[in-house]
Parts: sequence; structure tokens; C-alpha cells
Amino acid sequence: MTILPIVMFPEKILKQKCAKVTSFDKNLAKLLNNMYETMVEADGVGLAAPQVGVKKQIAVVEIDEESGVIEMINPEILEADGEQTGIEGCLSFPDVYGEVTRPYRVKIRAQNRRGEYYELEAEDFLARAIQHEIDHLHGVLFTSKISRYITVEELEGFEER
Repeated sequence: MTILPIVMFPEKILKQKCAKVTSFDKNLAKLLNNMYETMVEADGVGLAAPQVGVKKQIAVVEIDEESGVIEMINPEILEADGEQTGIEGCLSFPDVYGEVTRPYRVKIRAQNRRGEYYELEAEDFLARAIQHEIDHLHGVLFTSKISRYITVEELEGFEER
């Protein structure tokens, strides 16, 4: 597998809407594998295709071993409710962190690497990560949703709790 270079803001691809995936082939599987390896290497919990220079609706999320790897192709949010505010960062924005308010629970519909549809319900941090990555696929950056920026020093204080 290959570690892919991560696209950094202000590259234009990060603000563009991505095309739907129509071909579920070996190239897609290879890209998904490489995106996962890249995310792990970068110590992230999610990665969207535009972050590696691919303008397609593809994202991977893994917040812990229990939830496992979630591969989302052509994802859409079917339902969202509740509210949560938490700190977010992004691999395309090194050392930028901020408080973002999002729905607490989401239900999504997406396709897997074989093109099969599935539905998934998620809450709390997993819901936050999924929404962050789906936003990327529509050219929406987390910085447009930040209510308060957090310094690296403040972030270290949160991690010690």
C-alpha cells in the first residue's frame, strides 16, 4: 500500500463538490486501501478523497477498533438530530482546531467498495467524524463551522482531562 500526500488548504479541490463514484473496481479498492493507510499514518480518524487529490465521493473513518473501518462511497445523510459541540481538527489544516456544533446522531446511506448500499446510524464522536468527512465531499470545510478557535496549548489541556 502507498501513503498518499495530503492536500493542504488553500488548494482549490478542498472547496469543490466531488463527483459520484460509478465504477466499483480494483482501482477504487486500491484507493480505499491507500486512503486508510494514509489516514492511519497521519494519526487521523477520517480522510476524504479530495484530501488526497481525488475529486470523488469517497471517505474512510475509523475512530477506534470497536467501530472498525467505515468506507463511505456516495454517502448521504438521511436523518440527523440532537446537538453536540466539540473540538475538531483536520489533516488538511495542521495545527488548526476549533469548536464545531453538529447533530449528535446521524443515519447515513452509502455504498461499500463493491457498490452495495448500506445504512448506518452513529452517535457522538463517530457521528461527528462521519459528518466532517461527508462535508469534505461537498466542498464544505470545518473552518466554516467553527464557533471558537482553540490554540494548541488549550487543546493539550483538553487531552489531559
